[in-house]
Amino acid sequence: MGLNLPELEEQFNPWEEYEDYIYKIFLETVVNNKNLTFQGFPIRCKYLPADKNKHFSFWHIISEGLEEENRTPDLRRCERIRWIAWVINNVEYERISWWENRRGANTHIVILYEEEKYVVILAKRQNYYLLKSAYIISSDKRLERLKKERDNYWKHNNII
Repeated sequence: MGLNLPELEEQFNPWEEYEDYIYKIFLETVVNNKNLTFQGFPIRCKYLPADKNKHFSFWHIISEGLEEENRTPDLRRCERIRWIAWVINNVEYERISWWENRRGANTHIVILYEEEKYVVILAKRQNYYLLKSAYIISSDKRLERLKKERDNYWKHNNII
């Protein structure tokens, strides 16, 4: 018996109304959700630099691309806006795994729902976690690299 993922928020027109609709979901499920925590610490989102009065974190999560100023909306990310909080809240579910990794001076928490090839990235801060990203893993090769990173982390930390 598995857990039920939230329904996808399928795109509708006009785009601006859909964008506002999923932003309200983001505010409700992530930004204003006082119960959203990881390891007892709250999850926060980056607001600045805001665009169209919407959180920077929101724009990063619903779009893809290497350069922030040139990212484009990704409908798969948009549709899964409710999955962010759900994955964090269900991190103890046996099919969801997590581990720490380092990128430069930053420590991140990677939360992987392998079955759905979905990942949430949190940046570790002093008294909270900053939501960095959430996305569908686009290739099996990338998924295998993440699983190897996870397994190495847990093996190195004498957990498995």
